[in-house]
Formats: sequence, C-alpha cells, structure tokens
Amino acid sequence: MSVTRKRIGIMGGSFNPVHTGHMIVASYIAQWSALDEVWLVLSPQNPFKKDMALTPDADRLAMLRIAVAGSTCLRACDVELSMPRPSYTIDTLRHLSAMYPDYDFTLIIGSDNWESFSRWRSPAEIISEYGLVVYPRPGHPVAGCDSEAGVVCVDAPQVELSSTFIRRAIAEGRDMNFFLPSGVYQYIQAHGLYGAER
Repeated sequence: MSVTRKRIGIMGGSFNPVHTGHMIVASYIAQWSALDEVWLVLSPQNPFKKDMALTPDADRLAMLRIAVAGSTCLRACDVELSMPRPSYTIDTLRHLSAMYPDYDFTLIIGSDNWESFSRWRSPAEIISEYGLVVYPRPGHPVAGCDSEAGVVCVDAPQVELSSTFIRRAIAEGRDMNFFLPSGVYQYIQAHGLYGAER
C-alpha cells in the first residue's frame, strides 16, 4: 500500500513583523493549490538585504507562531536559525528534505522575486529539484512564468501591505490591530517593539 507524500510549500521571509498580507497569501496557496501545507520559514538574514536591521529572531519567531496558531495548513518554521548565515534557499530546501524525507518541498515566491530569481544561488536546481510557485505582487505581473517547466503561477489575492509600512505606522502610534494577525499587535505592544509604547 503506497503512502501519499505530503506536499509542503516553503514561503521564506524576515517577517519583521508578519502581517495579514503574508497570512492571506500563505493561506490562499495552502488551500487553493496542489500543496497540503505552507510553512513560513523565518530568515535570519536575507543575502540581498545585509544592511537591514532586524528585530531579534526570538521575537519574530514568537510573532510567527502566534500568527499560525490554530491553523491546520500553516506552520512556522525556524530551521534557518540554526543554519550558517547568510542563509540560501537551496541550502534550506536540501536541509528540510534531509530532515523530512517523506515530504516533497516546493518553493513559494512573489512575482517581484521572480523577476530577480536568476540571481539567486542555484536557481535552476531549485526549479528542477523542488519546483516553484509564484504569486502576484502589486506592480509585478506574473506573465510568462507558467511557460517554464516546474514553475506554477497562482492567482492569489494581492495585498499592498509591507512590514516597512507596519513598522513606521507602529512608531507613529497608529492602531495596527486590523493589519496584523490576531495576537501579534498585542505581542508588539507588550514587548515595546518597533517603537510601540508598552
């Protein structure tokens, strides 16, 4: 009797902080694609954003875990926190495949990253070994990605929301309750993150 392999989508990011835009896209792909789950992989340092100051890993991971709590198809993943830095996606995918040999992993990226994907480490290997799901980002059409073998475009909702906007708004004292997953704004306030008053 053959056992069906679980199909896991990997959506990486600094999640500084995780916001509703991240969650809407991840939830959509988990429910409306061929994947069974989407894991949100916390990145300690994006190789293309070496100068960006990040909130401590422990806080960003705690917020990510709060965000996915109660979901049956989304999961927070901290695998990159114990890997060499900067972290490269191909290394993360291979590490996860070794850790979970019964799972099939697929990378999920936004159309803005698809435009620069050829500059990533081992892009051809990522596509051939794991496959790629591309979702649309405002101002970055996904046209043409479906023509490449191993790449699938999904028509996920586009949410024009960024962590930069969230951080700035919190520092200005604005109410971000409806911009962040339930419990995340309370965590930010309780820990005085991003200039929030405790």
